[in-house]
Amino acid sequence: MEGNSKENVKNSVGRMLFVGVSLILQVCWIAWLFIRLNEYSGYISLASSLLAFAVTLHIYGKHDNAAFKISWIMLILVFPVFGLCLYFLFGRAGAVGRMRKRFATILSRSEGALAQNPTTEKALQTQDAAIANQAYYIWHAARYPIYQGTAVRYYPWGQDVIADQKEELKKAKHFIFMEYHAIEDSGSFREVEKILVDKVRQGVEVRLFYDDVGSIGFINSAFAKRLKSEGIQCRVFNPVVPVINIFMNNRDHRKVTVIDGQVGFTGGYNLADEYFNITHPYGVWKDTGVKLTGAAVQSLTVMFLEMWNTMRVSDESYAPYLPPVEPVADDGFVQPYADSPLDDERVGETVYMNIIKNAKHYLYISTPYLILDDEMTLELTQAAKRGVDVRVMTPGIPDKKLIYQVTRSYYAGLVRGGVRMFEYTPGFNHAKMMLCDDEVATVGTINLDYRSLYLHFENGAYLYHCAAVMDIRRDFDTLWPECCEVTAQYQSDRSTALRIGQCLLRLFAPLM
Repeated sequence: MEGNSKENVKNSVGRMLFVGVSLILQVCWIAWLFIRLNEYSGYISLASSLLAFAVTLHIYGKHDNAAFKISWIMLILVFPVFGLCLYFLFGRAGAVGRMRKRFATILSRSEGALAQNPTTEKALQTQDAAIANQAYYIWHAARYPIYQGTAVRYYPWGQDVIADQKEELKKAKHFIFMEYHAIEDSGSFREVEKILVDKVRQGVEVRLFYDDVGSIGFINSAFAKRLKSEGIQCRVFNPVVPVINIFMNNRDHRKVTVIDGQVGFTGGYNLADEYFNITHPYGVWKDTGVKLTGAAVQSLTVMFLEMWNTMRVSDESYAPYLPPVEPVADDGFVQPYADSPLDDERVGETVYMNIIKNAKHYLYISTPYLILDDEMTLELTQAAKRGVDVRVMTPGIPDKKLIYQVTRSYYAGLVRGGVRMFEYTPGFNHAKMMLCDDEVATVGTINLDYRSLYLHFENGAYLYHCAAVMDIRRDFDTLWPECCEVTAQYQSDRSTALRIGQCLLRLFAPLM
């Protein structure tokens, strides 16, 4: 079986290379046509120059992130023909209009599946108005309510959460939903697959959903066929095709497991060996997750069904998958939430920004990639300047060297504003978490980079006064001594060459 797995990876990488080369050739061909037309006629050349100027004005006037606008404007002004081609292919919001309509249709059909309990709202408002405002925002912007009566367990390591997740899968009686950005057809998943096959034989409905780009280096098309032959319903999000497809840039980065509507899991981990430290391509892999038991699992269920049905539009009822849930003893509040790149609401970024704005004593952040816009940089440095202990932890060993250099290019600006920077020296830190004042935390899939905040489908769990919040605090406290604090290194002047290189990287970071 191991040999088959390696062959799958080989075949999938070949497909990815074929698609990549095909797309590059198509873009180059379009650019070549533009160039030849410009050479053919001075009027056409003038028209293309005017078009470039008009497009840059249009971009400048958009209600969009400033960093995105600057990157596109610079690209178009420096390389007019190539920049215009890329912008019309990938930069226009209207380019994914068909998918927007499809998602809007599914969301409208799920309207009313979840409801906000007014008693819970009032109880939160009584405890902390600022937290209640955050919950209000998530409910009204993303339609995911805040809950009481849901137990939360925090797992500081991927191998811990997957072990418990497998035990819960074995208890399933009605249905299992699993959605992951990446699945590897290897040891860790095969153990899960064996459980899923056993549950199918027992009459349990099992659905598995994964992103094609996220999994393309791990599996091939035979993987989905095998699962379907075993009775597991399987769908692939946004399959990669060798034809220019604008929506291909938007990926499903979510990680969700739901069992009978009673128990749910989410976090930063995918279903691949490295996430559970079975293999070590980048040293010790640090990842985290949470288990929810209780009413809040309903939000995870709706998240899954919305994504599942967008790939094959369906009007199935959500009601059979939202059974009554008995409250579980827990004094805290839990609000699972999701973010979509196909609307005008940046839920993931806003949740982070609101936590930063309300920080009073300390703010701890863990992220594998750090590619920030000016607004978030300002909020982080302003928090530090008002006396908040702001610390950011990134990897010590990178998985993508170019992105690692982009991440480091943001250190100096943050350090100048009083933020402390740490690198996790044992290996790759993949955990996506924010912790504030022993009161609030969020754990999920959302990196502090442009792709997570603007281009991907993401999810997280917002926690307030849950016992798990202090578990997260204890985990951070054990991690800081294992990190190398690099704050002092970025307080000193950098060489001119380094500054120029980092400026160029940051200039086009939003487009990476």
